[in-house]
Amino acid sequence: MCAQSPGIDAQLRLVVLLHDAPEYVIGDMISPFKAVLGGDYKQVERRLLAAIHIRFGLAPELDAQIARRIKAADRGAAYLEATELAGFAEAEAKRLFGRDPGLPAAVKAEYLTPWSAAKAEKRFLSRFKSLIA
Repeated sequence: MCAQSPGIDAQLRLVVLLHDAPEYVIGDMISPFKAVLGGDYKQVERRLLAAIHIRFGLAPELDAQIARRIKAADRGAAYLEATELAGFAEAEAKRLFGRDPGLPAAVKAEYLTPWSAAKAEKRFLSRFKSLIA
């Protein structure tokens, strides 16, 4: 959602789009597993993200306010995925991920509708190309 908000410049949109880019290199791991790995995992993730940012002309480190907004969006997505797709009770999802992000019904339905890998790739690359042009 944040990447499509009006008034946000292309660099900020690129930062938001690339926020999970280290997962391309090290894989997407669930939060409990990341916690078991501890600080070393987070350090590797931060170094990879800094390198990716530098590659695309972005500041190596995220602004703290932007990082908080990205984290809030991720937690909102996790809440919806837990309650709508994985069968979590609302109380459990709230304890683990925070509150329901309160998306309008149409946006929520669109978010929860799966895409094929090909469609996701096409949409990501289209957005990416529009931001680095």
